Order: sequence, then C-alpha cells, then structure tokens
Amino acid sequence: MKKDLIILTGGAGFIGSNLLYALNIRGYTNIIVVDSLGKTEKWKNLRGLDFTEYYEKNRFRELVKEDKISSWNIKTIFHLGACSDTTEDDADYLMNNNFGYTKLLAEAAVKNNIQFIYASSAATYGDGSRGFSDNEEYLETLRPLNIYGYSKHLFDVYAKKTGLLNKITGLKFFNVFGPNEYHKGNMRSFIIKAYEQIIKTGKVKLFKSYNPEYKDGEQLRDFIYVKDAVNMVLFFFDNNILTGIFNIGSGKTTSWNTLVKQVFESVGKKPVIKYIDIPQNIKSQYQYLTKADISKIRKLGYDKDITDFKVAVKDYVVNYLTDNRYIAEKKYRDLK
Repeated sequence: MKKDLIILTGGAGFIGSNLLYALNIRGYTNIIVVDSLGKTEKWKNLRGLDFTEYYEKNRFRELVKEDKISSWNIKTIFHLGACSDTTEDDADYLMNNNFGYTKLLAEAAVKNNIQFIYASSAATYGDGSRGFSDNEEYLETLRPLNIYGYSKHLFDVYAKKTGLLNKITGLKFFNVFGPNEYHKGNMRSFIIKAYEQIIKTGKVKLFKSYNPEYKDGEQLRDFIYVKDAVNMVLFFFDNNILTGIFNIGSGKTTSWNTLVKQVFESVGKKPVIKYIDIPQNIKSQYQYLTKADISKIRKLGYDKDITDFKVAVKDYVVNYLTDNRYIAEKKYRDLK
C-alpha cells in the first residue's frame, strides 16, 4: 500500500467516491475523506472503499485555518467538495462554500507545497456564446448564467489574478454521469432520470426547444462517463507540473433525443418521448449547446480514448442502475 497521504474533499460524493475507488485500485488507502453527509444516503457511496479518516467539512475547515495540516505530510489535496446544485439561489452560501472554502484550501496547499486539484465547472461558460475553450486568456470574458456558475468562475479568476493558477490545477467538469449519483436528487444526470421514467411510465419527458436552430430534443450537451472523468483527473495527479485550467469532457455533443433512445435501447424498449415546456424559473438560463474543447489536455499527453456514449450508457444502465449498484460493488474497469 502506498503511504502518501491524500485529502479528498467531497469524497462521499458522486465524482469523489469514484475517484476514491480508482485511487484504491492503485493502492492508495492513506486517504482522508472530507464531506457533509447530512440526512442523505450519500454515505452509501463510501461502503467498500478504503480510507483512514473522515472529517466533516466544517471541522476540516477549522483544522486548515489553524494550520494543523502543515504537519500532515500531504501529497495531494483533491478539492471536489462544493455545492453542485445549479438551481441553488442562496448567494451567500455559494460564495462561502464554493469560493471561500476553495480559496482557503488552495492557499494552504501552496503554502505547504501540496499538489492542489480542484473542481471548477462548465457552468462558468454561461450560454456558450464565448465558446468552451479552457485557454486562460479568455477566462475573464466568461459570463455564467447563475450564481452557482459565478461562484466557481470567481475563484478561477481570483486564482489567475493572484498567480495561484500557476501552482494549482482547476478542472471544468461538463455533464458527468455514472454510478454513485443516486443521492443527488434533481441534480442527477438525465440518464438516471430517463431510466426511472421509463421503468415507471414507459415514456420520457424532454424540454421543448425555444431556439429555432434546434428542434425539440435536439439541444446538445457534452456528456462524459464518470470513469472517463476520473481517468482525466488521475492524469493531472500523475503529472503534478501541469497547472492551470482544463476542461473535463468528451469533446463531443449528443442530443437529448439520442440520449433517451439509448436508455430505451439499454432496457429493451421502444422509445416514447413527450416534449414539455421549460419551467419559467430556468428558461432564461437554459443552455442549448455545451461542448468541451479538450485539445489542451490532449496536447499535454492525455491519450486515453473517451468511452463511446452508447457503450457508456449501456454499461451504466445494465451494470449499475438495473440493480441499483454502487461503484465499489462492481469491478472498476476500462471499457472495451
């Protein structure tokens, strides 16, 4: 077993628990998980995973403020813990949780010469009119559509202006889906929502399009399987000299119609789709296209293939959703 100490905030969460499992497979178990479990079933994501300690997020924050971690001999801090609810409207909470906490940890990591990898978000790109390039030259030009995206964007900009971004690594996750997202409520991927609708009603509801450039259900997203997202995170873990902002996505687009049809196919049923109005509270924030530019990570040497979308959906539906399995209950493997 490898003795290097790793801190993983958000370790009980969706991407965090998948990353924790991948680290375990590599032989890393000296890991401190930081999270806030509350009254959810997020704790189930940790079953079967190996780590040495668990801290509630506020307690860990105090330890960082007191400079206790300076004596812990930490190799890497993965900061994936944050409020990921794009509909959250409590600006003070988001600024404290997503901006303030990240700032505290990043500065402590740099001070103690600890590798720091944190989760930004594709929500920072706003409506996409300014593109989806992770070239830091364009960072300040981005205009997020909601306070969640802005709270993430604000730290990215802060890190650039203060020079922190030259010493840490920020990852902009696009639409990630896969096992261990069961606890996320309305923030779960649409793959699991579509699966549940099919099992319950035999049909799936999709939003109508209010943009003449897109037909109903033909709005486009960059979907990436969590196993691929974790592989990308580990690429930066292995190459700690790679700092700055990077996109974590497939670099491809898939329509909602294609997504739904693939879920239907995975459960062996013919597709039945009903198009409904977009709720007024999210209509102005709705994105018609997201597509990660992953040329930057490719040029730096990331050469793994991205799992074909249809293959990924089938793996997720058949090997996890059908039996409500968690990542540690199924062999973690590269898909052929």
